[in-house]
Amino acid sequence: MKSAAKGFSHYFTPEQKAKLKLGLIRTYLRGKSFEFLTSSGVFSKKRVDLGTRLLVESMVLPDDGYVLDVGCGYGAVGIVAASLNPKLRVVMVDVNERAVWLTRQNMEANKVYNAVVKRGYLYEPAKGLKFNCILSNPPVSAGIKTVKAIVSEAPEHMKQKATLQMVLKSKICGERIRNIFKDAFGNFAVHARKSGYRVLIAEKQ
Repeated sequence: MKSAAKGFSHYFTPEQKAKLKLGLIRTYLRGKSFEFLTSSGVFSKKRVDLGTRLLVESMVLPDDGYVLDVGCGYGAVGIVAASLNPKLRVVMVDVNERAVWLTRQNMEANKVYNAVVKRGYLYEPAKGLKFNCILSNPPVSAGIKTVKAIVSEAPEHMKQKATLQMVLKSKICGERIRNIFKDAFGNFAVHARKSGYRVLIAEKQ
């Protein structure tokens, strides 16, 4: 497994060449209002995309412990999780330098103090930590190998009974994805579905 995203296209790259064009999203998630600064060079800069919204609205969070948001983008999933439960310690990671910068701005704007964001490829920035929950709206544009890595490498970063919750387009959730989950966890279920997306959930036994 490469330790960097070299060669990956679109927003899943360490540095963005697109000129910085900022935007602002005002939205309502899990009964609370949020503002997210966005920009060119990150995923879904004009709105909280349907997949992220489904993951946020359906995610099952632990009462306490550590939560990891893999491929956090501008931080919507992790920031909402941290805001919902101040007992949680939320770690957000992304390879995209611009996404990490935006997440820091959004943590401050939404007064989230029980979270950190780190830059790096997949689980590398969270090395040594064990999580009670891992959340991901994966960078599908980077290819199935990246999605597979998020799933297959997850158990070594999870505590017993921890869950991986991942949102994908329904048309992607075929036998190949199901087998990736089964190989990694021995179990999985469709936790939520809406607007052409599904949230898959698996538990570390």
